[in-house]
Amino acid sequence: MGKYRIAACPRPLTSGRFEAQVSIASGSGSASTDRVMRFCDDFSTHDAAAHYALAQGIDWVFEKTRTH
Repeated sequence: MGKYRIAACPRPLTSGRFEAQVSIASGSGSASTDRVMRFCDDFSTHDAAAHYALAQGIDWVFEKTRTH
């Protein structure tokens, strides 16, 4: 999305469910940043966790880049 790269990175939990997390990166080289957000909810499938994480990442970028 624009200057941001968003990647969902679901993690398996010991319970067999999945934790949603998302990486939001921007910039390049020594000026690059990467924000990783983890969420409290857990999900029954890898795809459900990935979908949720991606949606949260997109919402974060939208709020960050929105003009006031």
